[in-house]
Amino acid sequence: MAGLQSGAPTPQSITVHSQSKVLEISFSDGAAFRIPFELMRVYSPSAEVQGHGPGQEVLQSGKREVELTTLEPVGNYAVQPAFSDGHSSGIFTWDYLYFLGSQQDKLWADYTARLAAAGVARDDPMPEKPGHGCASH
Repeated sequence: MAGLQSGAPTPQSITVHSQSKVLEISFSDGAAFRIPFELMRVYSPSAEVQGHGPGQEVLQSGKREVELTTLEPVGNYAVQPAFSDGHSSGIFTWDYLYFLGSQQDKLWADYTARLAAAGVARDDPMPEKPGHGCASH
């Protein structure tokens, strides 16, 4: 099935915790994760965040207080969240959610290192992109 590696764990439950801003997800292999909305947002699999190829990633900032406004199923393989900052184009497969949950410590370290290298603080607003015509960004 698209979005799933053969034999990969599948979600058994998904709970949105609006107050603590985490997505709680448990998988068929017994793993369970609490994935902060901010982590989901800054690592969204969308082209807006990941770019269209290696080296085109767009560093996200100012997402600490982002909220999850909706979480829609995509077939039997993913969910598509909409965030309070208007971002809604990322499709999070079960494999990708498992990756985010299982690699949180490394991903946070990588994210803060990229912020530091760019001289950007975690809570700095996203810079405006001149001439950027996509209203969803």
